[in-house]
Amino acid sequence: MVMLRLQKFISDSGLTSRRKAEELITSGRVRVNGLVAELGCKVDEQNDVVEVDGKRITLGEKHIYIMLNKPEGYLSSVTDDRGRKTVVELIGLKERIFPVGRLDYDTEGLLLLTNDGEFTYRVTHPKFEITKTYIATLDKRIMWDRIKVLLDGVEIEDYVGTANALHIINENKNQVMITISQGKNRQVRKMFEKTGYTVKKLQRISIGALRLANLKKGEWRELSKKEAEKIFEKNSI
Repeated sequence: MVMLRLQKFISDSGLTSRRKAEELITSGRVRVNGLVAELGCKVDEQNDVVEVDGKRITLGEKHIYIMLNKPEGYLSSVTDDRGRKTVVELIGLKERIFPVGRLDYDTEGLLLLTNDGEFTYRVTHPKFEITKTYIATLDKRIMWDRIKVLLDGVEIEDYVGTANALHIINENKNQVMITISQGKNRQVRKMFEKTGYTVKKLQRISIGALRLANLKKGEWRELSKKEAEKIFEKNSI
């Protein structure tokens, strides 16, 4: 008998991430053997019947890992009630997949999609401090003395936004490479705003040690589990 925490069972089924699974449980949408489940309960993956919104879910689905070069103008979500374009539409697989974290609507670059909830949890939960590296094109000439404060951190709303690494890579094009591990909403843009700059273009080029492949905007390819696990290696950028 193999017992799993319910939220892990749900994420391992490929339905959603572990964090979203916890929300499903606390909102009363999950039943185990016909009874409304509580967060933290354990289930027997072979014998217990787990239902979400009345539909039974099971384990055993092959995990899929997709690397996408996300263009601007796409939501990092599965669906949108306002009819906007989503990244899932670019993939077109019959299997259900979901984005690993998000890239803002107007940000481009490396985005992963998967049906592996545990993998998503390890990439996105703040306690694992997975780094993300971006190339930011700013609106005017870059002055190092102005932006270097990002290495110490700047106050943004209710948190301090800090750059793990910061490099000017092209003075003529006003381009900076910045690495962060926090991943708050529009964090990179807000950090540069605090130094008096506006980000005109933002591209994510790596997550952990996994770098964006030679893909054109909107193109994608499937990764092996070994390739996807490169995220958890020390970032060499």
